[in-house]
Amino acid sequence: MARKHSKHGPYEEPDREEEENPATVAPCWLCGRVLGKTTVWHHPVPKSRGGRDVVPMHPVCQQALVANFINSELQRHGMDVDALLADPTVRKFVDWVAKKDPDFTASPTKKQR
Repeated sequence: MARKHSKHGPYEEPDREEEENPATVAPCWLCGRVLGKTTVWHHPVPKSRGGRDVVPMHPVCQQALVANFINSELQRHGMDVDALLADPTVRKFVDWVAKKDPDFTASPTKKQR
């Protein structure tokens, strides 16, 4: 049976100041564009390889990294985004996605091995 009155008092409204001043959102770690509604927190060094740091990314950008690199390659590059951008496939992707909407999604092409 439900209680008629809460024993902890009435529900308190959260402070509205936090909503009025939203925290500044970091840009996408890979492409540098503004993040959209969906943000993926990506481990640049995979967790299976001891990575603990996370960076904000677009889902499509994370899919592109996962499609083009294996875990050992991502571990080798670490937090160095410039080394990842030196790869011609990733550079081509970043140049292409720069013109897209922040909430753009697409299925990535698989790396030809």
